[in-house]
Amino acid sequence: MEPATILAIETSCDETAAAVVIGGREIRSNIVASQIASHRRFGGVVPEVASRHHMENIVPVVAEALEVAGLSFYELDAVAVTYGPGLVGALLVGLAYAKSLAYALDKPLIGVHHLLGHIYAGFLQYPELPLPAVCLVVSGGHTNLVYLESHTRRRILGSTRDDAAGEAFDKVARVLGLPYPGGPELEKLAREGDPRAVSFPRAWLEEGSLDFSFSGLKSAVINYLHHAQQTGAEVNPADVAASFQAAVVEVLVTKTIQAARRFNACSILLAGGVAANGFLRREMAAAAREAALPFFCPEPRLCTDNAAMIACAAYYQYLRRDFAPLDLNAIPDLPLY
Repeated sequence: MEPATILAIETSCDETAAAVVIGGREIRSNIVASQIASHRRFGGVVPEVASRHHMENIVPVVAEALEVAGLSFYELDAVAVTYGPGLVGALLVGLAYAKSLAYALDKPLIGVHHLLGHIYAGFLQYPELPLPAVCLVVSGGHTNLVYLESHTRRRILGSTRDDAAGEAFDKVARVLGLPYPGGPELEKLAREGDPRAVSFPRAWLEEGSLDFSFSGLKSAVINYLHHAQQTGAEVNPADVAASFQAAVVEVLVTKTIQAARRFNACSILLAGGVAANGFLRREMAAAAREAALPFFCPEPRLCTDNAAMIACAAYYQYLRRDFAPLDLNAIPDLPLY
């Protein structure tokens, strides 16, 4: 059987993305239209603005994806689309387009979970990634430890109980006066600071827990800055950024290694937008080496929201004929099972 050619669409937040991937691994095109400039003046993503931009961008982005791939609509084997979680208005734009296209072409529609897409960015770059694996999915809205037994069997080992790691990065960046998007700006600032300069707390939770909590750490940073302002103490923003980043990363890395050992994983996978953070990648790689575990992390362009990762996840669903009905709806709080 010829490898399936899948067009995938991703519009879960503020990136309008389309990609053509063959056989779950050959990226023929991966187009992303960013909305950062539009949202920067608001200090964050405005859902209504995001939806309008998706409506403007979806047709030209898909057209460019096909043009770069050198294919026509009629050469596709399936249409894949993110249907949750995410901003409901944004999701609906991608869904409406994908469902219309699948109907018009009489091709299968494949609904993909956004976080599963992030996980499969790993298989997109490393198709032979050893299973079972423990995957840390860390992004602006999610922080999860997932046990991947196979392509059909997985379970959640731990999740954040409050703020996701990326959310904490963005909020601390905002308090430090950094522009949107805050996470990359905070990482850049942290390179100039001392990660041991400020002793911020680590939330380990109860013994044996693989859950995460970053709300207390975020509050500790805010309180530290407010106290310095009230007392007139001098603050080095780079030291604050570096110390905060070190606190987040230490917990993420430690719990991932604990999970891998506890469940006898054959490998560790780091995925999601925050996986583009260089400090996190280096610390996780070092810890995995020390634990004698193979470590995998997609290149940064595949960590942030894109449609190639959605196409890869969709390919494995295509193989088992896991198709969606044409009345598939957006589920903004879609759980990952």
